[in-house]
Amino acid sequence: QVQLVESGGGLVQPGGSLRLSCAASGLTFSIYAMNWYRQAPGKQRELVATIRREGSTNYADSVKGRFTISRDNAKSTVYLQMNSLKPEDTAVYYCNVRLLSAYWGQGTQVTVSL
Repeated sequence: QVQLVESGGGLVQPGGSLRLSCAASGLTFSIYAMNWYRQAPGKQRELVATIRREGSTNYADSVKGRFTISRDNAKSTVYLQMNSLKPEDTAVYYCNVRLLSAYWGQGTQVTVSL
């Protein structure tokens, strides 16, 4: 049974930073690409960042230069370091992996506000 558990969300002021974590279990973590998505109120869920098994990464244009995705295969954990946060980054952030099916975590709320 694949399980993804996100943590690290919270309330932060514009310009601040947060680090999200996603702990995975029930899969051979090191061989899969891992993704971070987000969904803001009233909007579709969007792909934020991807890290592949060999470590290459991709980012949405809206977060390039501000967010960094990384992984620790020994801990079966993927991270999202978010810097220079903006109010428009406010969303629920989800960890995702695709095996034969897609698996999602429960999400963690990030709120960027004064």
